[in-house]
Amino acid sequence: MSEILRVKWTIAPQTPPQPLLHCNRCRGTRSFRTSDKIRINANGKRIDAWLIYKCTSCDNTWNRPIPERRHVQSIDPLFLSALRVNDLTLARRLAFDAEDLRRCAWQLEEFNDVVVLKEVLSERSAPTCQLEILCAVPHPITLRGDRLLAVELRLPRSRIQSLERSGELTIFPRGSHALRRSVRDGMRLTLNVPAHDASLIVEAAKSNARAR
Repeated sequence: MSEILRVKWTIAPQTPPQPLLHCNRCRGTRSFRTSDKIRINANGKRIDAWLIYKCTSCDNTWNRPIPERRHVQSIDPLFLSALRVNDLTLARRLAFDAEDLRRCAWQLEEFNDVVVLKEVLSERSAPTCQLEILCAVPHPITLRGDRLLAVELRLPRSRIQSLERSGELTIFPRGSHALRRSVRDGMRLTLNVPAHDASLIVEAAKSNARAR
């Protein structure tokens, strides 16, 4: 029976997407970075809130709307409380929500710099014949599956693609060109580990995270 090494990779993006907007001060299109600051305004029973962005060239600000003219009773109390105290966790979650950001800024600059935290879920003392990787992605990322595996397992991307074509590497949920798509939360990758370089692959699968 195959000896399986199961690991969990938590893939944490480091740089939130940056909207490309016209900057009145620079008089041209510039990227804007989040300041991680939330501004809130209450007018009677209605609330407006914004996540504040700054131009990367001149620090001119842009207010990204979160709730607009929302009745206070229609907002989840925990969410409202986090807005009021300028909760950093909420600000970061909003900043990484590219889909919502595109509602008010259709053009974004997105980044693939991530930190991968690796945790061994189960391992036997016998030589590993199969590697199973569970991907946890707390915020959406654009990093492709083949690039993730190539960097973290220290293998050429062409070899990763060859392993998939031969059926030695499988991805769940299945889909066409799965390795070329962005890594998603809950994605599971299973690799039949080649015997001739098993020790190198196993060590890389468990090694400490490195910034990308």
